[in-house]
Amino acid sequence: MKIGELSRRTGVSVRSLRYYEEQGLLVADRTPGGHRTYPETAVDRVVRIQELYAAGLSSRVVGELLPCMRDHDGGPSTEATPWLVDELTRQRGLLDRTIGDLERSREVLDEVIEAAAGD
Repeated sequence: MKIGELSRRTGVSVRSLRYYEEQGLLVADRTPGGHRTYPETAVDRVVRIQELYAAGLSSRVVGELLPCMRDHDGGPSTEATPWLVDELTRQRGLLDRTIGDLERSREVLDEVIEAAAGD
């Protein structure tokens, strides 16, 4: 599929898809005319990249992690390095702290809403 179709199917901009390719996160073949073409598995790969970015992971960590994850077609994966396991554990801790902060913020807002509604 061409880059425009991959963009439409994933909801990810063409610019972002080109960035993923520059970062080595996504691989495209080229037609004789130089146009990018992607296999069907690229849809799952892009969705996975988006999920990892949404979790707060950097391009570097995503690039380290992707080879350790099985593609939708069941292709082989490699084992995670000790560094990667440590980094993912650290990232999980950051997410836990962010979730805690957001829960505290919600509690404060609930108190303000309750106080305002009582007036």
